[in-house]
Amino acid sequence: MSTDTPRLHGAETSPLGKPVAYRDTYAPELLFPIERQLKRDELGLKPEALPFVGEDLWNAYELSWLDPRGKPVVALARFRVPASSPRLIESKSLKLYLNAFNQQRCADADEVRATIARDLSAAAGAEVGIEVEPLALRPQRAFGYPDGVCLDTLDIAIDTYQPAPELLTAGGAEVSETLYSHLLKSNCLVTGQPDWGMLVVRYSGPAIAREGLLRYIVSFREHNEFHEQCVERVFCDVLARCRPRELAVWARYTRRGGLDINPFRASRPGLLADERMEIRQ
Repeated sequence: MSTDTPRLHGAETSPLGKPVAYRDTYAPELLFPIERQLKRDELGLKPEALPFVGEDLWNAYELSWLDPRGKPVVALARFRVPASSPRLIESKSLKLYLNAFNQQRCADADEVRATIARDLSAAAGAEVGIEVEPLALRPQRAFGYPDGVCLDTLDIAIDTYQPAPELLTAGGAEVSETLYSHLLKSNCLVTGQPDWGMLVVRYSGPAIAREGLLRYIVSFREHNEFHEQCVERVFCDVLARCRPRELAVWARYTRRGGLDINPFRASRPGLLADERMEIRQ
């Protein structure tokens, strides 16, 4: 029998995969932060010298509270957690936290926004940007496809379903292009449940071999890791193997529990993600 010590990932005692009693009044203690560095150590990343900037963009579709007279308000919300924050927030705990507003009386959307901003910033260890939009104000969402080349029609054989950075190669003349695939699938680090998404790679540098990139994206299919960690792994692997001059990587994961998570990492400030939502979101 193996005597290896299990590698810690930070979510060992989180509510993931466990029965939980739902709360319906304000309960900030439900938030479960996870140290990012535990998984970044696997990639050889130092907190004082991260090779990327970026954020984790969360969209929340199931936010509700009571107005001062007891009438429900329903809203959409958007959270921007900086990649430089020392902690990410486990998604089930965020769902439970948001549900705890269901029977909470609040003066208005500004009070809800300020409360969530305070609590998420404390959990993440950095300022989290918050938008709260009541549906009565008719908020809109923009859907679209990246302005680039979809790799999914490449006629290739694939037999690798764990991350294989050796599949990535690049060479020849420098190009600037955006490549993307809807074939990203990874699994929850704790429960093993599937997470589905679109992955986008935008870069300037030696041309990345498209067949190898698609095989690499599909290689996450049986890999267990949180959304944010998968995108950081992709960024680091592409940076190390393909040596682009500039690089941005982001994913649009489909929602679970009324939340979708969209991590974005870039080699410098000013490289922005396309914030249009993926059609499956």
